[in-house]
Amino acid sequence: MESPHGAAVSAEDFGLEGPRGRVFRNVTFRAEPGELVAIEGPSGSGRTCLLLALTGRMRTTEGYAETGGLRLPKQAAAVRGIAALGPVPGVSELDPAFTVAEHLGERALLQGRYGSPLRALLRPRAERRAAAEARVDEALEAAGLDPATLPKSGRTSVRDLERLEALRLSVALALIGRPRLLAVDDTDLKLSDAEREQAWALLRSVADAGTTVLAVCSEAPGNTQVVRTAPVTEEAGVEEPAIEEPAAEDAPQEPTTEEETADARPEARRA
Repeated sequence: MESPHGAAVSAEDFGLEGPRGRVFRNVTFRAEPGELVAIEGPSGSGRTCLLLALTGRMRTTEGYAETGGLRLPKQAAAVRGIAALGPVPGVSELDPAFTVAEHLGERALLQGRYGSPLRALLRPRAERRAAAEARVDEALEAAGLDPATLPKSGRTSVRDLERLEALRLSVALALIGRPRLLAVDDTDLKLSDAEREQAWALLRSVADAGTTVLAVCSEAPGNTQVVRTAPVTEEAGVEEPAIEEPAAEDAPQEPTTEEETADARPEARRA
């Protein structure tokens, strides 16, 4: 797979305070392009909000951060253009009723229609189809997912996937767009020890190929840069901050007509 140049990520006293108190605070770190960073902390410690903030999908209130040389939160829209979300509950999720092939076909269609330069759209249809298939194959290889090994091959529904298989599919979908930054939530959730090792090996391989990876977890593996989040104080409480919704010009993946919607239904409307 072609190795994109990863995005450096840095933060200085980065924090977010919601209407009912602190969500996360005093986050300071720097990750080089192509590095794997584990965002470690217990549930409720603001780790998912930090992940979304660093990918330009949540506006913060303190300090600053940069992703790929783009300042946050000022240039959040541009950051969304270089960062892709893997699985993030409530934001970027697989549709359990879709099959693996449907998810892959949908994402390839959207990428070809909205994520490619104009000159690519002018190529013959057969050439565009071959390019889309090549992207899907590359992404599947990078994610370590072979649809032929699934119970019903590409016709396997998401609801029938094992947790690790679903993670691989989500990563593959994100990589179809060849992002500079990949963000994954709940990396080690509901995985056995052996599956957890495989999940981290997957993310390590993506980082080694050139894409910077941010991964939320409850316990980070060794030899990984760790950014820790701490629980907010009990009296502060947390109200979920609003997620940054891309403006129309920043979200080309969103079909705008009934005809386009019939052709492709994005799995993550808010990502």
